[in-house]
Order: sequence, then C-alpha cells, then structure tokens
Amino acid sequence: MASNNLQVSQELSRVKTQPKSITLRIFRFNPKTDSKKRFSEHKVPYEKWTTVLDAILHVKNNSDHSVGVRYSCRQASCGSCGMKINGRPRLACFTKINELNSDVITVEPMDNFPITRDLVVGFERMFSTHKKIKPFIINPESEIKPGTKEFLQSPEDVEKYIQFANCIKCGLCNSVCPTMATDSSFVGPQALAQAYRYVADTRDKGKDERLKIIDDSHGIFRCHFAGSCSQVCPKGVDPAMGIQLLRGYLLGFRS
Repeated sequence: MASNNLQVSQELSRVKTQPKSITLRIFRFNPKTDSKKRFSEHKVPYEKWTTVLDAILHVKNNSDHSVGVRYSCRQASCGSCGMKINGRPRLACFTKINELNSDVITVEPMDNFPITRDLVVGFERMFSTHKKIKPFIINPESEIKPGTKEFLQSPEDVEKYIQFANCIKCGLCNSVCPTMATDSSFVGPQALAQAYRYVADTRDKGKDERLKIIDDSHGIFRCHFAGSCSQVCPKGVDPAMGIQLLRGYLLGFRS
C-alpha cells in the first residue's frame, strides 16, 4: 500500500511540474526576398509568468534564429514590441500567455505600418508626424535667469495634460485607426494627442503654431472619432479625448 501511495505521489508531482505548452503562430514575411506571406508554427512551453515576447524569444533562441522581432526594455516602457496578438494590438512584453486563454497564439505585425520583416514594422511615418507637431515646450523665456523662479504649475494645470505625457510611442493607437488605413497623409492619433499635451500645458506658448499645423486637409478633422485608439493604449492614454479637446481650441470653445 505504501509503495502504491508513493507511486501515485510521484506521478502527481511529475504532472504538476510538467510545463504547459501553446502553439505559437508567427507571421513571416520579408518584402525584400519573399513573394508570399506565411506563418510558422512552434510548440512553446510556458509558465504563469511567461509573456508573449518570452515565447517569441524562446523560438528565436532555440529553433529559428531568423524570426524578426523588435524589443528593448521588456517592461512596457519603450514601446518597441507592439504587434497584433490574436488579432488585437498589444505590447508583447506586457501580455502574459495565461491571460489570453488560448492554446494557439498568433502574432502578426501591426496594421497601418509598412512591414520591415516578420513582426517588425517601420515607424518612419509616425516619428515624422510626431516631430511635425513640435513635441516640446515652446517658450521664448524658457531659460531661467539669475533671480527668476521656475515655471510653477498648480495640480489642476498638470492634470490637464499629464496622462498624455505617458505616451511611449508604441504605435498601437495608429495601428487601429480607420483613418490611418485610408489616408496615408493623416497625422494620426498619436501625434494629435501629443499636440494636445503641449497645447494644454500652461508653460507652452506655441499653441497657435501647433493649431495651424494640425488644421489642414489631413489634420485633426479627418478623425472620425471611432475611439479605437483609446481602447488599445497600454499606458492608459485617451487619444480620442485629447483630439476632441484639441478641436475645442480650434473651434474657439477653449482658450
């Protein structure tokens, strides 16, 4: 009897320690060399703390070194590892496998961006529009001179823009924007939200300059307010709200 109990205990221990696994489907395409897009499938073990990025790197390190993936901080701070995970744009380093409740996980590059290779997309357009709206404080008196004080703000002043300062330029908002999909010159929710961040900052004196930049045929009024951008932001930024508030400045409702 004791021998049977020992065998049962050993079997239960073996089952408990045996790692679970999922099938990881990775999008593969190199526009320079491939004529067709495809998926490669890999069996990947995982623990309760394993992220989708961990799973991709497991494949890259153990079975297919050629998988193209961009990542850096691995803590949802740099915005490098944005991709579609089971059809929804997410950060791979911030998405745990056991949260997806699926035995099959499909990873693809984000929409509305040109594919560089596999899961890597080009950010040139997004960075260009971000730079276009002048994402910095414009103030001719920005230099603190001897005898002067810093530019003080009340908690209420900071509250107007602080959430928009959390943007990590991951591109998830642009990837789900329906206008981005149809207008290659649209400035996009990421840049518009950042325009509001600086327009709403009481230290900034570049409001009129920025409003002129975004008030064109491919600017703020091309936004149809689908709201998808706000649903996917991993940092809790609400670009759709920022765009609506920014319209208030253009229409004279805000000053």
